[in-house]
Amino acid sequence: MPTDTDIAGTSTGTSAAAAAPAAAQGAARLDGRSRLILFILCAAQFMVALDFSVLNVALPVLGKDLGLSPSALQWAVTAFALPSGGFLLLFGRIADLYGRRRLFLTGLAVFAAASVLAALAWDPASFLTGRALQGLGAAVIVPTGMSLLTTTFPEGPRRDRALGISGTLLSLGFTVGMVLGGVMTDTLGWRSTMGLLAVCSLIVLPFAPGLLPESRTPDRPRLDVPGAVTVTGGLLSLIYALSTAAEHGFGGLDVRLTLVAGIALLAAFGVVESRSEAPLVSLPMLRRRTVAFGNLGGLITFSMMSTVVFVLTLYLQETLGLSAFRTGLVFGVQGLASVVAGSLAPRVIGHFGARRTLVGSLLGQGLFGAVLLSIGGQSGALVATVAVSLASMCHLGAIISYGLTVTSGVPDEQQGLATGLVTTTQQVGITIGIPMLGVLATTHGGSLYEGVRTVLAVDAAIVVAAALLVAAGLRSRRSRSRRSGGRTAV
Repeated sequence: MPTDTDIAGTSTGTSAAAAAPAAAQGAARLDGRSRLILFILCAAQFMVALDFSVLNVALPVLGKDLGLSPSALQWAVTAFALPSGGFLLLFGRIADLYGRRRLFLTGLAVFAAASVLAALAWDPASFLTGRALQGLGAAVIVPTGMSLLTTTFPEGPRRDRALGISGTLLSLGFTVGMVLGGVMTDTLGWRSTMGLLAVCSLIVLPFAPGLLPESRTPDRPRLDVPGAVTVTGGLLSLIYALSTAAEHGFGGLDVRLTLVAGIALLAAFGVVESRSEAPLVSLPMLRRRTVAFGNLGGLITFSMMSTVVFVLTLYLQETLGLSAFRTGLVFGVQGLASVVAGSLAPRVIGHFGARRTLVGSLLGQGLFGAVLLSIGGQSGALVATVAVSLASMCHLGAIISYGLTVTSGVPDEQQGLATGLVTTTQQVGITIGIPMLGVLATTHGGSLYEGVRTVLAVDAAIVVAAALLVAAGLRSRRSRSRRSGGRTAV
């Protein structure tokens, strides 16, 4: 009779090899209640992803309506990004200690109320307040939703499938937001985009209490207040600096001061955590290669893909002269490719493992990103559509596999912390990509076309280099495991 090790990877005969996929597929099936729980959690993640992009194409119309100057329009995005990225790690830990379901429901309620306020905004202050509260709600929803998912679905095929669906909808939500934002703004006005988010949250909220299980850490140590202050302050400062630099460059005094403050506070956070009896972030966890290199892969895949989408939007509309609707169709194809990738990713991960899939996906994202360098000429739109769709399929594989790499082997009582790191990486990656590279497209000394090509070349090089670094880091751990006679979990 074949052993677990035989089935996992050694030669055991044809019957065992044929039985393994069928067994894995059966183990991945979800019952009715599990499907409803997954729907609630994924709908919430989709809603937050939608919020990242649904307002982008509406900004010019919104500015005229509310009296926001062109230079102040960035705050419509920054007001959301600051709290959504800055408070993720803190709320992930609070959820571990005081109850994930309770905090998840609170986040949904805050998000719903904030969306209504933003939709009904009567001046810039009320609108930006609504956006900031949306970001605060998102900072609660994302880590608690992810930790509820990983504690509800045990490690193995069921979690792989759940994370695959979640990752697909996360990527799809960003793309759908770009398409819907243009259509809704043209037909119903910009306020409808905020109203849509309110409706989504109000659909999810009534069903969540009866379906979601409560979970928390059995013992309740003190919250690491110094760690919470330094990491939250550091992330807020860093995100503010990079978001503002996207609009005004790095020359401003406020940008330089907050950038230095952010780095200093994050360094102080490391010192505080090394001395804390109940640290917000366990340094031994950060020293895990799966956590460190998995999160590096996640940071790169999110930041570089968001940059590609940004510069392609500029290229398609400003250089090729495509309308907002036709540009939306290009990214609609990208969204469909992400759906396909989401259905295939769990099978690929089941065959190759999460670590190999992460490395391969990053390499694919970088190489297909490099293909975008040939977007010039009459076939530019077609090349962009095909290449960005293939790159997005690899991007989706990287999203799912990096989440599995980081969270596998982590005990349930630390899942909120692990998923908080995963989602902080995600949010920070989305936030910093465009400020770091996207601004080169508009400040390049030559034409916009040459600026876009420069960004795409740098973007692809960074992704490929990160893939090689992640491969080296994770391979080192596997080599030590083989020498010691152990086995890896992913």
